[in-house]
Amino acid sequence: MSVRTFIRKPLAAAVLGAAIVAAPVSALYAFGAAPGAAAPPAATSQGPVTSVPAAGNPTAVLPDFSTMVQKYGPAVVNIQVISKVPVSNNQPGDDDDEDDDNGNGGGNNANPFGPNSPFAPFFRGLPQVPPQPSRGEGSGFIIRPDGYILTNAHVVNGASEVTVRLTDRREFTAKVIGIDTKSDVAVIKISAKDLPTVKLGDSHNLKVGEWVLAIGAPFGFENSATAGIVSAKGRTLPDSGYIPFIQTDVPINPGNSGGPLFNMRGEVVGINSQIYSRSGGFMGVSFSIPIDVALQVSNQLETTGHVSRGKLGVYIQNVNQGLADSFGLPQPEGALVSSVEKGGAAAEAGVEPGDVILKINGQITSATELPVTVATMQPGSTVNLEVWRNHATRNVTVKLAAMDDKRVASNSTHQNSGGKLGLAVRPLTPEEKSQANTQHGVLVEKAQGPALEAGLQPGDVVLAANGAPVTSVDDLKNAVEKSKGHIALLIKRGDAQIFIPVRVG
Repeated sequence: MSVRTFIRKPLAAAVLGAAIVAAPVSALYAFGAAPGAAAPPAATSQGPVTSVPAAGNPTAVLPDFSTMVQKYGPAVVNIQVISKVPVSNNQPGDDDDEDDDNGNGGGNNANPFGPNSPFAPFFRGLPQVPPQPSRGEGSGFIIRPDGYILTNAHVVNGASEVTVRLTDRREFTAKVIGIDTKSDVAVIKISAKDLPTVKLGDSHNLKVGEWVLAIGAPFGFENSATAGIVSAKGRTLPDSGYIPFIQTDVPINPGNSGGPLFNMRGEVVGINSQIYSRSGGFMGVSFSIPIDVALQVSNQLETTGHVSRGKLGVYIQNVNQGLADSFGLPQPEGALVSSVEKGGAAAEAGVEPGDVILKINGQITSATELPVTVATMQPGSTVNLEVWRNHATRNVTVKLAAMDDKRVASNSTHQNSGGKLGLAVRPLTPEEKSQANTQHGVLVEKAQGPALEAGLQPGDVVLAANGAPVTSVDDLKNAVEKSKGHIALLIKRGDAQIFIPVRVG
């Protein structure tokens, strides 16, 4: 499998040209790469990473990771997986979900010419083409001497067979203990004793600029070590809103997925998971799952077989300067609630669209941090939110719910809301209100000037302005006249709601 892309595209797929992708780092191979050399024997002692003078510059000091690699390299394993992939012999245009005229399933049939071919009668009754094996590779690391191993979920998810190879060339068939796709963490186990293990650290103490080391099997070359620095912390990636990724410039490539990221003290601080790339290969930006998050997930997988996460029941967005001005915030901070899930925990506690969540349990938060914090809490636990509403702070107590696995033409003449925004709007018809599932709002028929620059589009429904409901065109006009600098419009676009700050001309 591959170090994952932002769009979860396996790196074995066709090159995507200049398209930017974030790729899974386990590699999908049609054939195995040559095995790498076994790691050197473990060192008799291990301390912090030593430093050596840089070549040609005695005053410059570089870290020496050799002792760490010798000690912990044997605890890093190569994971090989086999998955059964159905093979379809249909002609283009065949429906894979329905039976063809030969009585065979639309996929996996034995007729390569299609049901309407004159050769079709010759293929009646022939057996279907069996699923073909697909092979992949990734990395992992042993966390307990009795054979428990951490890796990425995308390395072993869907595998029919998982084989773990140690640096001493021993191979074991592994059992998948649990997989959590939301965090991309998996726990597997092999039947062995007295295995070498890594030392687990605390990713909270990791500092930006700190040296880190990755060990894995890039392109199948086992026990390869690469080093770099921490570029940033708390990164949020598409479809990974519950993980505060560690960003590094450590060279990570296909096959590194699931391998450990070490700090200078030889402690694992992350699991290498994704890269950001235009070509599918390493380009200087890689991402690791913090070990604190991974351990919390793995503990639940081992004890219950699944992961429970708290759910607040709100849709949030970042607060920029325009939104801060619109809501009267002293500075851009917190997480802006764009909509509240009906019947959810936040709705029952009185949280409203337009609230800005500044703190959770006394800790300052943001739109990046809030989902991560809530997801680490157990359903049923109580949290205290400090929210900004109507130019003042207030406290709201919320009992968290449980996160589930679901992801969750008119004859009217248009009217102008005022030249300050460049919006042409009109009232909603009863049919449009029903379609939008709202009893108020005005429909955007034309956007230009500041509104167009802010991203408003024809077809958007303006539900509120600066937190006040918009029930008519006059409501919007009045809100615009009272605003200075920016006005925050709550927009319904399709099934989504979002606040858009618009500069008042």
